[in-house]
Amino acid sequence: MLPPVKPMREPTFLILTALADAPRHGYGILQEVNALSGGRVSLLTGTLYTALDRLCAEGLVEPDHEELVDGRARRYYRLTSPGLTALTAETARLRDLATAAEARLRTPNPATPKPRPA
Repeated sequence: MLPPVKPMREPTFLILTALADAPRHGYGILQEVNALSGGRVSLLTGTLYTALDRLCAEGLVEPDHEELVDGRARRYYRLTSPGLTALTAETARLRDLATAAEARLRTPNPATPKPRPA
């Protein structure tokens, strides 16, 4: 069992998840976050880079490499080992919460009125 972790904000969780399978550049992370959230979360560019700076400072993400595209540098980021550990722990925490909620939803609630026959 993993040690307890401070819950992540959803954008942080989605950014780390976007980097779990491969390094990505900023625009690629934005697209992946949008896809992972089913379009519910659209990060602004400034928000993303502020989050990436914080995640780099925390050691969860690091620059991987840069490439030049149309004369502009494109920096790729990757998940670090501590980042993978943090993402794994948060995924387990969310799974436990969802499992507990599902169990409660399957248990009849005596306060809920039963449907009347038609």
